[in-house]
Amino acid sequence: MSKTPFCCRLHAYRQLVRALSLSAILLWGAFGAALPSRADSAERLDRPNIIFILADDLGYGDIGVLWQNSVAGEKKLRSPNFDRMAREGMILNQHYTGAPVCAPARGSLLAGVHQGHAAIRNTDFDNALDHNHTLGSTLQQAGYATALIGKYGLQGEGDSPTSWTAYPTERGFDFFHGYVRHTDGHQHYPANRWEIGNNASHQSPKELYENEREISADLDKCFTPDLFTARAKKWITDHQSKQAAQPFFLYLAYDTPHAALQLPTTAYPTEGGTQGGVQWIGAPGHMINTATGTIDSWRHPEYVDRGWTDEEERFATLVRRMDDNIGDLLQTLRDLEIDDKTLVVFTADNGPHNVHYLTDGSYAPTSFDSFGPFEGIKRDCYEGGVRQPTFAWWPDHITPGRIDHTPTQFQDWMATFCELAQLPTPARSDGVPLVPLLTGSGDQREGIVYVEFNQRGQVPNYEEFPTHAGEKRLNQQLIFLDGYKGVRNDIQTHADHFQIYDVRTDLAEAHDLFAAPPPGQSAYFKTLQQRMKDRVLQLRQIERDDPFDPSTDKVEARPYDNELVPPVTVAVTAGVEVNAYEGSWPWLPNFSALTAVKTAHAATFDAARHLTRASNAGLSYQGFLQVPADGTWTFYADSDAGMHLRIHDSQVIDDDFNHDGSETRGTIRLAAGLHPFTLSYRTIDEAPRLSLQWSGPATAKQPLPDAALFQSHVPGS
Repeated sequence: MSKTPFCCRLHAYRQLVRALSLSAILLWGAFGAALPSRADSAERLDRPNIIFILADDLGYGDIGVLWQNSVAGEKKLRSPNFDRMAREGMILNQHYTGAPVCAPARGSLLAGVHQGHAAIRNTDFDNALDHNHTLGSTLQQAGYATALIGKYGLQGEGDSPTSWTAYPTERGFDFFHGYVRHTDGHQHYPANRWEIGNNASHQSPKELYENEREISADLDKCFTPDLFTARAKKWITDHQSKQAAQPFFLYLAYDTPHAALQLPTTAYPTEGGTQGGVQWIGAPGHMINTATGTIDSWRHPEYVDRGWTDEEERFATLVRRMDDNIGDLLQTLRDLEIDDKTLVVFTADNGPHNVHYLTDGSYAPTSFDSFGPFEGIKRDCYEGGVRQPTFAWWPDHITPGRIDHTPTQFQDWMATFCELAQLPTPARSDGVPLVPLLTGSGDQREGIVYVEFNQRGQVPNYEEFPTHAGEKRLNQQLIFLDGYKGVRNDIQTHADHFQIYDVRTDLAEAHDLFAAPPPGQSAYFKTLQQRMKDRVLQLRQIERDDPFDPSTDKVEARPYDNELVPPVTVAVTAGVEVNAYEGSWPWLPNFSALTAVKTAHAATFDAARHLTRASNAGLSYQGFLQVPADGTWTFYADSDAGMHLRIHDSQVIDDDFNHDGSETRGTIRLAAGLHPFTLSYRTIDEAPRLSLQWSGPATAKQPLPDAALFQSHVPGS
């Protein structure tokens, strides 16, 4: 196998750093000088259609514009349609997955929460997606038509649409077409047996559903990348012909280039769009126009007769096929004249894989440097495992050719799509809206980028990974603070140090700034180390089935679960700040993005007094709790229409989506001292009711005493 010398790779690293850090526009030449976005602070955007496309195990380095076009060496992948999408839209160059493997990444995406609050963690394949707000349900309530086409894998226990508790149509999607089970998506011909596979479970046909009907028998020779693209085009076209005034949301989740390195049946049809490309025929046995010829047979001519291995030709063809799929879909939007009304986001679920399921041979992401200039692959928290190839495309609204380096993460999309749908973000969401980042208008709020993940194994011993090869994985954690990335592996105790990197320039994470700080900055990075350790405790919450009996927990414990959340040191004065809001919302909002009709200071919680009206209104209480002793503290909430309690950024009580009027509770381990909190509450039907109690060490259950409530003190106030 021809390999790129390390010195050439290092030179390419430096070239890429300069290209991405110094002048994004130069990357595109004259195209980057195209017309600016028409969105500005004085214009409220119409509610766009939204298409969110998720690839499966596609690496940052697999895309031309991100890596392949600049890397030295003989083996290169071309991606003309991805490159065009980037030229016409923007690159989110530091966009991070929720977790470095499939199920938790998709769970965080759809639930709008990071892994510190997610129910699906580690390798919880096929577990049920939270019965809570989802990307589908929020947009569905906003009046969007919603569809999920492709791979799901978050259905929960059961064996059919009637028994799977978290089936897509039970989680906010009006229409579903695709694989339900996680492993079904490892085989890309649902109706056909794959004879050259080496694993029986990945050779046999797989069940594929359209809504509640299993349709695999109709899908002879249907290659899933083509199938999902054709079905998406058909769904969009039908929607536009029947109900064009209604905006739509499509979550298009491909199952490639992951797992079986299977080939298409034939070349991709020319042109693309409504009159070309892949087309939905709808006839059993010939459901799409590429369901012809021989399965697993066609290789892209650019990648054959070049001395590449069978596996390399297959992988390159798979990536190029997805490139064709994306070009076809975007052309469909142009043909329907809805391109300027549709935001399209493309990303992937985690870093590149190293599997193939073929009888003979082997495959490694080193063939094409699928990890790009980074170290790490799928299951690693180094950049190669978590930084995703991400583009946003929205003609006339996103300035062409932009590259943004803001660290963002999967949970931000729920907040973003809610804002575009002109609704507030649910209080439960951990994300921030990225609309200012996308449109270039307004101030972008800083979000949270956080990962916790546990899996056996180690960083692969690749020559391309001179710094981290062979490191154990096990319990891993990732946090961004002050623009720096902290990462630690094989965590034994919370005292273990984070490696600290400036990944804006140190792409391969070769220089640990804590272990070897720049001259004169030792004190800063020592302080940053402690702040990272404190921060990861302050933004997560242990998932408990019974707050008083941890032995019932279904979620695997972390080494830091029993640590006390550290307090803050800040000047305070007695009382709390209370902000009152008016509105009719489909859920309890994150009030921080709304404008209060009244702001006041109060001694305690008193909803009846602080509301400005008795229905369709809300309150946000903010301040600090004076916790008198170290230990486990339990909070009890009672409200008429829902409330949400965060201490620091940890979600202690979420009583919104599943609110039934009864008392709810949550626990958190707190060190004695001051802890910031936000209590959000809403009332609907002129029966306001809100109470908050606590219990803890030497403290029986009781209302929070006024003496424990404080607010920020401004000198001279």
